[in-house]
Amino acid sequence: MGQPIRTAMFLAAGLGTRMRPLSNETPKPLIKVAGKALMDYYLDQAVEAGVERVVVNVHWLPEQVEAHMNARTDVEVLLSDERDELLETGGAIVKAHKLLGDDPIFMVNTDAFFASGDGNPFAALAASYDPTSMDDLLLLADRTTSIGFPGPGDFYLKEGGQLERRGDRETAPWAYAGARITKASLYDGEALRPFSANIIWNRILTENRLFGLPFKGQWMHVGEPATIQEVEDWMRTHRAA
Repeated sequence: MGQPIRTAMFLAAGLGTRMRPLSNETPKPLIKVAGKALMDYYLDQAVEAGVERVVVNVHWLPEQVEAHMNARTDVEVLLSDERDELLETGGAIVKAHKLLGDDPIFMVNTDAFFASGDGNPFAALAASYDPTSMDDLLLLADRTTSIGFPGPGDFYLKEGGQLERRGDRETAPWAYAGARITKASLYDGEALRPFSANIIWNRILTENRLFGLPFKGQWMHVGEPATIQEVEDWMRTHRAA
């Protein structure tokens, strides 16, 4: 366990429909939250944890995402062009496989981050990842204390760290926090098409190879314009404390 992970993929191609009207002219990952582009919160932490190459998929307002990433001097940036078709997470990995390689990588959503926490979430993932027993290791946030996440939760955590879906139960204690360790090779044999990573997760769940890592901290899920004010209020209050 604890092998260094040098490559990450940041999912920046989405249309951001729930973030309209802000996302009409600005891609959702670049919308400012407390003066900082939303995607840069996790991106800065990933680089701090040792990531050297970042693959970013683009579709909606791609020139803005490309310009933003090319302005960074602390990481190598590679673009995966989805201008012709938005591929969802699974299809995005299939398309970007050659750029990602076959070593373990971070897969990162660009609409969430930990505003506080016990260390660096990417370093915590890397330290806990065991490729001999894990196909995916998901960063988890406490559903009940999150900001901007009204959902019932995604997973139960079993003894040993394996995950179990909420299923028919009303709630589950853990939400997927938008960052994980995986391998692009898990998607070998899948056609290049739009599809969800849940297809892969359903398979590896049956093999007890889908794991979760709870991370202690304040998790923010910024999915709608109204959430931005709530997040900024929390950050302002806790910075002043």
